[in-house]
Amino acid sequence: MRQPLLLSTLSFALCQFASAQIYWPTYPTYANVFIDPAYVLAKNFSANTATAQQSIMNTALELADQGPWSVVNKTAVAPSGDIHDYLSWAPYWWPDCSQVGNKTELTPEEIWTTCPYKSQDGVFNPDFRLVNNTGDFWAVSDAIFYNALSWAINGSETFATNTARFIDVWFVNNDTRMNPNLNYGQVIRGPGKRMGAHTGILDLKCMTKVASAVLILRDSKAPGWTTELDDQLVTWTKEYIKWLESSPISLEEKAAKNNHGTFWYNQVAALKILVGDKAGAASTVSEFFKGIYLEQIVKGGEQPFEAARTRPYHYRAYNLAAMITNAQIGQFVDVPAFDLKTSAGATIKDALDFAMAQSPKDEDAAELYPVIASVAAVYGDPEGKYAAFLAKASPNYPGDPYFLWSQPLSDSGWAPPVNSNTGASNNKNEGGGSSRSSADRVHTVYFTWLSLFALLGMICFF
Repeated sequence: MRQPLLLSTLSFALCQFASAQIYWPTYPTYANVFIDPAYVLAKNFSANTATAQQSIMNTALELADQGPWSVVNKTAVAPSGDIHDYLSWAPYWWPDCSQVGNKTELTPEEIWTTCPYKSQDGVFNPDFRLVNNTGDFWAVSDAIFYNALSWAINGSETFATNTARFIDVWFVNNDTRMNPNLNYGQVIRGPGKRMGAHTGILDLKCMTKVASAVLILRDSKAPGWTTELDDQLVTWTKEYIKWLESSPISLEEKAAKNNHGTFWYNQVAALKILVGDKAGAASTVSEFFKGIYLEQIVKGGEQPFEAARTRPYHYRAYNLAAMITNAQIGQFVDVPAFDLKTSAGATIKDALDFAMAQSPKDEDAAELYPVIASVAAVYGDPEGKYAAFLAKASPNYPGDPYFLWSQPLSDSGWAPPVNSNTGASNNKNEGGGSSRSSADRVHTVYFTWLSLFALLGMICFF
């Protein structure tokens, strides 16, 4: 049915969001992290991490109830015609139908294929989630990560078999697997041949979490983690690494000077560890710290490529998380990187100290909290400034999942709110601190933005 352009587009987008099961996390989730499996499998956790452990297990169970996820579950197919090809739409691109003939009547599909799309940095087009391979990968990577951690913490076979099942469905099973490429990641819609953009590589940045989980299962000989499944995943991963290191789309992302490039190195280094190529991982990490890292932090700690974006607080925290992840991977493959300096003589710690001094304004301050914890764990906190910052900004931070893998870090004398049923903090209400509550806040605000941008953006263009 053809409708007036503004009405049809707006109503379509909003109705689809109202009816479709679009994935938005309401649990603690982090930009990226790599954990040495030996740390969690040793189980030498301090007593004050008990609530963080419980938060991890609660989240694992919550996610397990939602899975499994598959790349084939989407409402549109990539231009290749192969349902197994990952597909996402560029989130910051909006249609400009002002020069399109018969512009008062276009179906949504006609808008997607005939109207030129224009970029608005940092402003999400609400309909980019209608094809939700991105959200599904967020979910599956976190489900794999949290269930593997929970297996290590708790020893319940349920967590291990959940992890194996989610990996099998997304990566291995012939009916549901993803093809090992991102040829159609963050496709910019409009007329002409539509291929993915280099920014689409960012969609799978959390392959790092998957790699951490696989190492935990593999090293612990977890139930359900068979030699056959391991071999099949390694085969898939080797094909994906080959694509990442040869595709022009991917190589353009690798060359990006900002967080996009940093996260590219996260993926490739972690995946090389997964396939048993520690030397390759070490080389990848070294290449990052001898390459784009050198210009990412200037004297005083500012990150100029992130500061230039529309949401500088977010992007500073985002790139910090990626830099820290590269350094965490470096530790695992014997490439000490946390003290490496940029061309301006600055370190990751300097970048964090600068970011902490900035006002978040209307951005989400909680994005920086796990970064603060990671830095405190590595560099130490002899004056207690990092713990004091967290205690003031997020009083329940020792109950957040990141507190478990950010040790040693003071709990600032925290006493957890007690749930009468579990004896642990009430994660559904408290989020073990700020993570769940801040996530709820972020995504509530985001859904408000969706409605506003759907109206304001389309009014501006049409």
